[in-house]
Amino acid sequence: MDYKRLADLLFPNELKSPREYEEIYPKRNLPEGATVTRIGPSPTGFIHLGNLYNALIGERLSAQSGGVFFLRIEDTDSKRYVEGAVDVILSSMKFFGIEFDEGATVDGDNGSYGPYRQSLRKEIYHTFARELVLSGKAYPCFCGEDELEAMRNEQMAGKLNFGYYGKWAKCRDLSYEEIEAKIKNGEPYVLRFRSEGDENNRVEVFDGIRGTLSLQENYQDFVLLKSDGIPTYHFAHVVDDHLMRTTHVVRGEEWLSTLPIHVQLFDTLGWERPIYCHTAVLMKMDGETKRKLSKRKDPELALEYYRKEGYLPSCVTEYLMTVLNSNFEEWRAENPTAPIDDFKFTLEKMSNSGALFDLAKFDDVSREVLLRTPAEEIYEKLAEWAREYDPEFFKIFTADRDFSIKAISVGRSGDRPRKDLVNMSQARDFLSFYYRGTFKIEDEFPQNTDADMRREIISRYLDTLDFGDDKTAWFAKVRVIADDLGFALQPKKYKKNPELYNGSISDVSNVIRVALVGRTNSPDLWEISQVLGEDETRARLAKAAEL
Repeated sequence: MDYKRLADLLFPNELKSPREYEEIYPKRNLPEGATVTRIGPSPTGFIHLGNLYNALIGERLSAQSGGVFFLRIEDTDSKRYVEGAVDVILSSMKFFGIEFDEGATVDGDNGSYGPYRQSLRKEIYHTFARELVLSGKAYPCFCGEDELEAMRNEQMAGKLNFGYYGKWAKCRDLSYEEIEAKIKNGEPYVLRFRSEGDENNRVEVFDGIRGTLSLQENYQDFVLLKSDGIPTYHFAHVVDDHLMRTTHVVRGEEWLSTLPIHVQLFDTLGWERPIYCHTAVLMKMDGETKRKLSKRKDPELALEYYRKEGYLPSCVTEYLMTVLNSNFEEWRAENPTAPIDDFKFTLEKMSNSGALFDLAKFDDVSREVLLRTPAEEIYEKLAEWAREYDPEFFKIFTADRDFSIKAISVGRSGDRPRKDLVNMSQARDFLSFYYRGTFKIEDEFPQNTDADMRREIISRYLDTLDFGDDKTAWFAKVRVIADDLGFALQPKKYKKNPELYNGSISDVSNVIRVALVGRTNSPDLWEISQVLGEDETRARLAKAAEL
């Protein structure tokens, strides 16, 4: 076979040489040990937690080493392309604090190693595909869907491995004349890699997370270019990661099965392999069993879920770091106020089995992060969230900034601070009792207090209420009311001898609490009253006494 003649037939248009591209995209001038990482999402309109998970790894590896982290849009599959999806990717990453050193942007590209959209790199792929043809490592395949289906059926009947190899690689040894005739006849074709692998051989590949892997060598003649000349993921990412000088490829473990294909391409093209880092799939408990997070079943897989619920980006990244590195929680306990970037992230501390995403634990982490977040910042975040997702509450909440900040601050100080806030949606519900426009009685009054007793408790409370009292003096008066009305001052005494009392002091407190807050669970009543002010406090109590 005259491979030069074949290459000219398949690629009649003038192309740059591989050497020219090596000069256009030279090795990066970076400190020794610096890593170059990327994420390569497809613009399908759905960006998920796994994208953020892998982006966080790539960002940390590059930032900690003085390297480069870039965004490449892998948009070679036109059938899956969704208009506006690139903007969704960019805005989502920005929202969660992921910054790129270079790559695709809303306005084009930022960086010297672009284009960063694969759809704009067709000529580059053709240059290296032509190079493989010139060396006899690639050939055109004219097999249609019917032929491939018949091949699969024959392999299935014989209980053989599926694929295009051996005797089923029918186009592998076509002569130049046969190829030329088919092309002149207008027959569509793909370009396949001519593999010299043996299914009985093993290939060793170092994985940055999983260590050295021993995998079956690739022996299949996989597709490099589709019939429209667009590359497959296998070919495109290898060419791009070489020319963009990627040192670490962070991706999900679902790509492990194709790893032999990718390292075979790197080796055949004479390029240094990057370090592949295959992350564990995100799992969740479903009853007693673990399963993969599902786009259909689990709303928390979509990044949009966290925006709609109003989780702060810092809460999401904080929790993801507990999933990513086994020593992060210990570090956080020792450094409760340190910025998360101070933590030294390492691939060695990553799990190579399923990473468990526990929404309940995530909420606990979110509570801790919000407790460390200043009330002024929570105010800004809640206002920002409400502007988009609850405009009516936004007007109420932002009418008096100082009042709202005081409301947020209640219970967050002292030796045993409360961890009431989880996200902005929940914060909106939790704080709603402070505002006339959203206050309502949600819980029942204590069952062992009838209407007459409730009126008596509230009436006595109003008679003794003095906003000049400190918390100690205020509570002393509540104790007097409880004692005078036959309520045990110690709940355990009431539990021991319920027939001797009308209830316990907690019942008295809860009558006042429901009247003032509308709930049986709330922060400190004295602090809440100080925020509401005397007029509003008395008005709510008086209205409740009318029941």
